[in-house]
Amino acid sequence: MQLVEQAGPYLTAAVGAYGAAVLTRAQDAAADATVGLGQRILQSLWRRGDEAGRAELERVVDEAVDEQDDVYSAAVLSRLLRRALRDDPGLQEELSALLPAPAAGTVTITASGERSIAAQHIRTAITGDGQTPPLP
Repeated sequence: MQLVEQAGPYLTAAVGAYGAAVLTRAQDAAADATVGLGQRILQSLWRRGDEAGRAELERVVDEAVDEQDDVYSAAVLSRLLRRALRDDPGLQEELSALLPAPAAGTVTITASGERSIAAQHIRTAITGDGQTPPLP
């Protein structure tokens, strides 16, 4: 799961920058590091996939490009990456070698959407109108 969270921003950046061409485009030396890494991750998925996997990857990338919604695109691409990691145990090792090691003690927490909340540790979270917190 941590690998998917780490890779997500790179995948979204690559798709946003290159669209569906990200799957076949040659690495551009001047490309932003984030976009380049996302492209390499997607190309790893492409190389390791069979014909059906490549078709699905192409469809998902096209869908993410057309959507123009980073939150939606990140969710779709993350779902595809999770499935690929589950189906191909060697892929985790390959992608781990591509991604920078997380800084020690660094925690990344993301919340998205109306009234969303995020926390590393949370005891009680109440969202919505008219809610009453529980008694201690």
